[in-house]
Amino acid sequence: MPLEKISVEAGRAWALWKITEGEEMLTHKIEAFEKVSDTLTNPQKRLEWLAGRVAVMEAMKSLNHSFRGITKDEFGKPFLTGYDLHLSLSHSFPYVAVLVDEQESVGIDLEQPKEKLLRIASRVHHENELVDLGTDIVKHCIYWCAKESLVKLHGKKDLIFAQNMFIEPFQRRLEGDFTGKIIIGGIETMIPLHYIVYTNFVVVFTCRNNHG
Repeated sequence: MPLEKISVEAGRAWALWKITEGEEMLTHKIEAFEKVSDTLTNPQKRLEWLAGRVAVMEAMKSLNHSFRGITKDEFGKPFLTGYDLHLSLSHSFPYVAVLVDEQESVGIDLEQPKEKLLRIASRVHHENELVDLGTDIVKHCIYWCAKESLVKLHGKKDLIFAQNMFIEPFQRRLEGDFTGKIIIGGIETMIPLHYIVYTNFVVVFTCRNNHG
């Protein structure tokens, strides 16, 4: 079963899906609700799009909801058709991660540690963050995923990585909690985050303020 993991708590579920199926099998699972656009021609991107919907379907099922499709607002933030629920998706082939919450806005990001993260670090992180990061490529990946998760939670396009988002220093382990901060117009909002380090990728997602 390509559903690698599903974690459920009160009114909240996140799922990790590994793509092993072909397009036809994934299409069959969601074709009653959505169809992949003909403009999406890259085979891998089509698989990611389809697997994302299937993973969302599984997460919703775990919360006793039925999947009806996904729509997006003017900023590209996804919403669940027919529900007042909160959704975030991420993919890095062959993995897809999704997070559904019945109460509050969420963000999740999945990435694979790559050398590129070290090259762009000075453009996307504050100098204080760079001190904490050093040359630990996995930690760089966690920071990147954390800021992507904050962008998704925020839901608009007005956040600049090095100016509006900051990550509190933490000691990296295989899994743990840490804190992000969004600063807009002098107003600071603290966001609890959780990370998990897998063999070849990292997942970070936002948590509820009462997490832990």
